[in-house]
Amino acid sequence: MTDRKKVYLFYKKDEELEKKVQKVRELGRKYGYQQVERPEDANIIISFGNDGTFLQALQKTHFREDALYIGVNNGGMGFYTDFSIDDLERMELAMQSDNVEVLKYPTLEVTIDGLNSFHCINELSLRSNIIKTFVIDVYIDNLYFETFRGDGLLVATPTGSTAYNKSLGGAIVDPKLPSMQLTEMASVNNNQYRTLGSPLVLGKERELHLKIVQDGNDHPIVGIDNEAMGVRHNYDMKVKVSDRVVKTLRMKDNLFYHKVKRSFL
Repeated sequence: MTDRKKVYLFYKKDEELEKKVQKVRELGRKYGYQQVERPEDANIIISFGNDGTFLQALQKTHFREDALYIGVNNGGMGFYTDFSIDDLERMELAMQSDNVEVLKYPTLEVTIDGLNSFHCINELSLRSNIIKTFVIDVYIDNLYFETFRGDGLLVATPTGSTAYNKSLGGAIVDPKLPSMQLTEMASVNNNQYRTLGSPLVLGKERELHLKIVQDGNDHPIVGIDNEAMGVRHNYDMKVKVSDRVVKTLRMKDNLFYHKVKRSFL
């Protein structure tokens, strides 16, 4: 048994799911994989659930660059879950064949008020917590770009472009393009106020700077992937494409565009 086969399992325990996970454990032992109790002791981290569970696994294990993340679906569809817990045959095929590859997904680094930094693989969302127009000054590489007025702004990764971003009319971006996309939420555009009014895709070398205009919005809602951050009185956010990537395992016959077609067409 090699050190490269230490596995940590991340999932919400319930009786029905536990029975299915036990079968995966037995399959893993057959091929020399060892389960560990602490994520820091593992080099393979497997989540069982949906995309939300996969995102939680990343956040709870701090986006480790030295670990391989694998998503196993427990029903439904998912962009991060390449395997189904009800298809042990496909999992076994992955363990014994070369029909798999490691993908490196880009992440965003978000710095709030110059103090707290976070990573996300899906998106950063910034919204008002009151029924009032949200005002944000937008800078790109220290250049003033626009003053946004509306419900909020969303900054998505390429892999996050098919989620919240798409529902806002954003573009779907190839995950192999290290970039970020700024998408508006119900912007106000009239003779007095004007924004770009369309999604904006920025390259890896760009830095996005969002300055919240304090006009009654002292407690904005900040979302990192699928979690609301417990931070208040935010005035300043800087976002850039991080050098940190998330390594995931997928079958070669399940490309990103297979997932897009399966999910939306």
